[in-house]
Amino acid sequence: MTLDELAEALFTGGHALEQDDLGVVAGNATSGNGVELRVVGIVGGRPLGVDAAIRLSRIVLEHVAGGNGAPLLMLVDTQSQKMARRDELLGLNEYLAHLSKSLALASLEGVRTIGLLYGGAAAGAFIATALSTERLVAVPGAEPSVMDLPSIARVTKLPLERLKEMAGTTPIFAPGLDHLAATGAVAECWDADRSGYAARLDALLSEGGEVADRRDELGAERKGRLRAAEIARRVRGEASGRARS
Repeated sequence: MTLDELAEALFTGGHALEQDDLGVVAGNATSGNGVELRVVGIVGGRPLGVDAAIRLSRIVLEHVAGGNGAPLLMLVDTQSQKMARRDELLGLNEYLAHLSKSLALASLEGVRTIGLLYGGAAAGAFIATALSTERLVAVPGAEPSVMDLPSIARVTKLPLERLKEMAGTTPIFAPGLDHLAATGAVAECWDADRSGYAARLDALLSEGGEVADRRDELGAERKGRLRAAEIARRVRGEASGRARS
C-alpha cells in the first residue's frame, strides 16, 4: 500500500502531507467525522537515522508546544535504524530515545498518539516510532520486528533451533505481526478493505478521557503474554501500599 492510497482511505475530510528526502512525512489531515489531526511519520521504506529522528522529534514537540491538543497520527513504513558509521558515532541511540520520549511527552500533555504501521519496521526504528504511541494499528503489508531470531541467538547465546522452537509457542520470542499482536503490542489489525479505514480511525479518536495503556491486558487476553498484567498489578499494589505507610 502506498502512502497516497493510505491517506485517501484514512482522511476522507481532506489532507495536506509533505514528504522530505529523508522519508519524513508531516502535515495536517481531517478525519471523516471532522477531527483535525497532526500527521507525522517515517515512510517510503527509509531507514531511521539521526537526521530523520531529530526532525520527527521537532515536529512532535512543536505540536505539543502549540497547545491545540489535536491528536497525532504516526505513520510508519521504515527499515530498522540507519546502519551507518556517522549515525552511530553521533549517538543514534540517544536520538531514538529522544524521539520516543517526545511521543511520551505528547501523551502526558494530553495529545492522543496513534501509530499506524503499513510497511516494515524493525529494531530501534520500530521501538522509537510505532511502539512509542498509545495505540498501534497495523494494516496489510505491515512487517514489524523488534529483533529477528538470528540476532536474538547472538545476544542470548541460545541455539537458533532452540529459539525457533520457543517461538512456536511463545510469541514474545518471535518477530512478525501475528506474534506482536498476540503480545498486545499491536492493538488492532485492520483488514485489506480500505473503505472501512476512515470509520475505524474515527472510532479510535472517539475514545474519551485519558487513554489507558492496555498492552499488558491485551497480551493476557490473547495468550501471548500471560504474566505481565498480573505482575504489573502486583507492583502497583505494593507500591501504593508503601506510599500510604
